[in-house]
Amino acid sequence: MSFQMDRIDRRILKFLQEDGRLTNSELAQKVSISPATCHRRTQRLVEEGFITGFRAMINPPAVARGALVMVGVVLDRSTPESFAAFETAIRKLSFVLDCHLVAGDFDYFLKIRVQDMADFNKLHGEQLIAFPGVRQIRSFFVMKEVTDNAPLDF
Repeated sequence: MSFQMDRIDRRILKFLQEDGRLTNSELAQKVSISPATCHRRTQRLVEEGFITGFRAMINPPAVARGALVMVGVVLDRSTPESFAAFETAIRKLSFVLDCHLVAGDFDYFLKIRVQDMADFNKLHGEQLIAFPGVRQIRSFFVMKEVTDNAPLDF
C-alpha cells in the first residue's frame, strides 16, 4: 500500500523547506501535533522518499563562487550510449551544480558556479569542450538571480 500524504505531512514539508534546522519540538508546535507524532511522520517522509536530504544553503559570493553560468550542450549523436557517456563524465565535475537532459535546441543544460569569467574560461577551455560527444556548447552568464532554488508550493 502506497503512502498518501495528508495536510499535516504537507505542512511538515513546507516548514522544513523554509528552515531545515527546526528542532522536532519546534516543528511539532508549528504543525500542532505532539513531538513524538511529528518525529514518526518526519521519519516516514524520509523513508518514503519525500525528503531526500538536509543541507546548508551557502552564500556563493562568500566562498568565491559568485558567478553563475548556464550552459547549453548539444551532443554529436542522440543515442543512449552518447547520453550515458556524457552523464558519466559530467558527474565527475564538482563545479557542475545541476545537469538536466532537456527537449529543444540543446540536449543538456548545466548550472555552473565559478569565481568569475576568467575562472569559467579556464574550465571551458580545459574541461567542458573536451567532453565525450560534445558538438556545441553555449554559455549564458547570469546577470541577476531573480529566484533560485525556490521551495515547492504546498
